Amino acid sequence: MSDNFDVPAPLAGVGGWLDDRFHGARGFRVLMRKVFPDHWSFMLGEIALWSFVILLLTGTFLSLFFVPSMSDAVYHGSYVKLDGIKMSEAYQSTLNISFDVRGGLLMRQVHHWAADVFMASLTIHMLRVFFTGAYRKPREINWLIGIVLFSLGLLEGLFGYSLPDDQLSGAGLRIFEGVLQGIPIVGTYLAYFLFGGGFPGNIIVPRMYLIHVLLIPGILLALITAHLFIMFHQKHTQMPAKGNTEKNVVGQPFFPYFLAKGGAWFFFIFASLVLLATFAEINPIWLYGPYTPVAISSASQPDFYMGILEGSLRMMPAWEINFLGHTLSMSVLIPFAVPLTVVLGGAAFWPFFEQWATGDRSFHNINDRPRNAPMRTGIGIAAVIFYGVLWAEGANDVIADKLQIPLYTITWISRVLIFVGPLAAFFITKRICLGLQRQDKQTLLHGYESGIIRQLPNGEFIEVHKPVNEEARAVLESKVVPALLPAPGSEDANGVPAPSGRGVLGKARARANRAFAETIAIEANGHGNGHGNGHEVSSGNGHAAVAAGDGEHAASGAPGTGAGPAQVPPGEASDPDEAK
Repeated sequence: MSDNFDVPAPLAGVGGWLDDRFHGARGFRVLMRKVFPDHWSFMLGEIALWSFVILLLTGTFLSLFFVPSMSDAVYHGSYVKLDGIKMSEAYQSTLNISFDVRGGLLMRQVHHWAADVFMASLTIHMLRVFFTGAYRKPREINWLIGIVLFSLGLLEGLFGYSLPDDQLSGAGLRIFEGVLQGIPIVGTYLAYFLFGGGFPGNIIVPRMYLIHVLLIPGILLALITAHLFIMFHQKHTQMPAKGNTEKNVVGQPFFPYFLAKGGAWFFFIFASLVLLATFAEINPIWLYGPYTPVAISSASQPDFYMGILEGSLRMMPAWEINFLGHTLSMSVLIPFAVPLTVVLGGAAFWPFFEQWATGDRSFHNINDRPRNAPMRTGIGIAAVIFYGVLWAEGANDVIADKLQIPLYTITWISRVLIFVGPLAAFFITKRICLGLQRQDKQTLLHGYESGIIRQLPNGEFIEVHKPVNEEARAVLESKVVPALLPAPGSEDANGVPAPSGRGVLGKARARANRAFAETIAIEANGHGNGHGNGHEVSSGNGHAAVAAGDGEHAASGAPGTGAGPAQVPPGEASDPDEAK
């Protein structure tokens, strides 16, 4: 791209005035020329970004009318079904926003939907980063920032939907208080300090309000800014494609392409949220009534992103340990600690474990195809199943009611699935990935099925296979085979054991390395007999692709080392034996 950047005429005068004072023209020019790769999956992160912006805008509007107080009040507003009911000022102000403030209900709905979309897009964005290996060196810090953003999003969402002080949010807050008390030693103190005494107290809503509108949004804003700056500095990863290398970025400039695209994307997301808020009701707090600790209702579920904790609490059997007069409630501690440790702790630990197991310390700017990393993809799908089972168990009463299945039957099914499901998902996914690798190998060696049937002179019918085009070949050849570390107990020519394989850690690393290195190698050794029957051959006599319409056999050699494809001109033999 040219180093010259033409400033639009309307901005030239203002730009010159600012540059004379702040000398920012050079940095601005670099920003405008910045090239970003273009792929649909990269838009997932932008959905999270613009949803957060909409959360800030709608949250500012709601804060003008919300009263964060638990003082008693008697409602006499537009919603006559609650007229004369005693409630907190927080609940009363939420009703007023919903029924008496112009546009208030729409803003409440947009805010709540934006929170759900933010967490959903953040989750899917992190899954995309994980399955493509975009967290690898040098982007480990940005991956950790993403995990912290997700964790803070959980807490922000919990405090946000607890602010109205309705019956549903109060039940969730009661569970949160019980979880805090279940933490050994410090739990009771944490609950006492947060609630200012016994539950529910009269100061928890003001404290949650400060945390929800000041503390956590400020941290989120700082982390998102850091995330974007690091991404800008390190350059965005790109998908394997023709012309994409580890040392370049192929895409479109920030101005005008991505500036216009990002702006349009913001308004599209905003419009989608407004449509959802208009036609899909969410959190109708007037139907739940004000919170009272003596009431509870069935089908009380939090927003979807908290379903994993709700499900783990429902799944866990009663279990307490009493020691020296102290009670340790394992039925609360384990559901709180284990799922978050497995999902979030495992995600944070994984980049460093993979680097340790593979010995790969190189820079990665080209993403992996999930099929080319069977171990990683299998672990990721296992984590998704683990999360999904807990999420579904969080609605076990609704499932039991709708499917007419006993509640405890569903609970026992989930207790089995939480162990069997992830294991089965891991092995099945890994085999599927290896099968897809074999398919890619056959496509490179023999081409793809054209649907054209040809009769040979000897009367045999064959299906013509066409060689893949250059774009598809570049994707298929992007696979990188992990290097093998010395096997446990291996020795060199002098009988000296490999240093990396010594001890318990060394043996564990060697075994992990074998698991990561399990793959289907691609070799460019086929000859062009043109049958293309899909057999996988490694002895040098594999079938080659047939170029359509040329009447001759052509080889489509498929290197497995990243080198260019070995093309054989039509009419020439691809095997020395055929040339005799």
